Amino acid sequence: MFHSAQSYLRFLVESTNQYGVHSPFVYDFLTVGLKEKIDDADTDTLRKFRKALNADKNQIKVEDFGAGSRKFKDSERRVSQIAKTAGISWSRSKKLYKTVKHFKPQNILEIGTSLGMATAAMSLAAPQARIDTLEGCPQTAGIAKSMFDAFQMNNVELHIGEFNSTLPNLLKKNTYDLIFFDGNHQKETTLNYFQMCLEAAHENSIFIFDDVHWSREMEEAWSEIRENEKVTLSIDTFQWGLVFFHPGREKEHFV
Repeated sequence: MFHSAQSYLRFLVESTNQYGVHSPFVYDFLTVGLKEKIDDADTDTLRKFRKALNADKNQIKVEDFGAGSRKFKDSERRVSQIAKTAGISWSRSKKLYKTVKHFKPQNILEIGTSLGMATAAMSLAAPQARIDTLEGCPQTAGIAKSMFDAFQMNNVELHIGEFNSTLPNLLKKNTYDLIFFDGNHQKETTLNYFQMCLEAAHENSIFIFDDVHWSREMEEAWSEIRENEKVTLSIDTFQWGLVFFHPGREKEHFV
């Protein structure tokens, strides 16, 4: 907790608003993409999706394959507790929707489905897109799958199993326009997934890393990612780190 507070204070000192951004590409994203209004019908669906999970008192056994949870000490958890404490926040869900709607990806990969709240935001923002989402825990995946079916999110394909087996299989077959990394908060694993996913990226791909200031080692991973020679543009929003691969551009980083 102390580390997060320190990181946020440092972020506030280093950050700028849209008026301090001299990149037209980033300025357009901040002032047009993130300001865009969400369709009323999609807002309603997202609220109902979230409300259904928040009301689910069933208990499931959760298998953590990453850095684990700061909220839970045991593996038996209520679905409602997971949704309220470990799921994507309402604010971040709306930002993810707007980001996807702005960039219009056709092929999306999500590493870490959890209960599917972030997946739902992307599915509604890009109904024409194909979304592959990976979840390691079978019981968590089962809840997400039932939610996708109930809300008719037919553009989502859920892959269940440890990422070390499911991820390489997908990367061999597909190229992705957007990859959302939210399945592991460990430095070496995050860097390993990043390197693997580079093989399935193209010059207009977008990588979004969740919780880049979650821990000191996640900040170290984020620093190495944005310094990678293939990354030409990076944006730190505190909650997320976004990277782009536009070749021929001078390297830029925005906070």
